[in-house]
Formats: sequence, C-alpha cells, structure tokens
Amino acid sequence: MKTYELGEIIAERQLTAHHADGKTYPVLLRIGKPAPDPATPGDWYCAHQISGVGDGEIRAIFGVDALQALTLTLQSVRELLAQDAAAEGVQLTWLGSDELALV
Repeated sequence: MKTYELGEIIAERQLTAHHADGKTYPVLLRIGKPAPDPATPGDWYCAHQISGVGDGEIRAIFGVDALQALTLTLQSVRELLAQDAAAEGVQLTWLGSDELALV
C-alpha cells in the first residue's frame, strides 16, 4: 500500500466526538493541497487525514484534475467520518450541531 503525505494543509476542521457516557474528545479533519499523481501522469490526488476516530491513516482520493480530486475527497471524508463514528459508537458535531457541513 502506497503511503501519502499531507503536504501543505489547505483546510482543517475540528469536530467533537460525543460518547454515550458523556465523554467528549476532539476529532480533526485535515485536507492537503491537491497534487499531480506521480504514478499516473495527468491525474491528481488529494491527501487527507482524520484523527481522533478511525485509524488516523493519511489517505488519498484521485481525480482527473485538482478540482475533481478535492471534490471527491470532501464527499469521501463525510462518509469516512460517519463510518468511523458508528464503529466507535460516537456522535460527531461541529459548532454544537450534528450537521458537519461537508458538501
């Protein structure tokens, strides 16, 4: 499995995880600047990381240009956050709302 680096961070959002027992803790979403994919000339990738829930791995989503890679990343992280939160039995909020405002 190829490993990626976030590179320059272009967006970051801090969420709060709420456990049923009342415990809360931060969850950080970081998105790197889209970059050309060295393995596939002409394609782009966008690296991202979720820490606080899930495994904290840096992952990448690919597109035919920088905008598609970024747009697909925003869609993907919304789904990843939901899956990770469900797996850990927490509810995620942003600014006190369960609407995370991700695409």
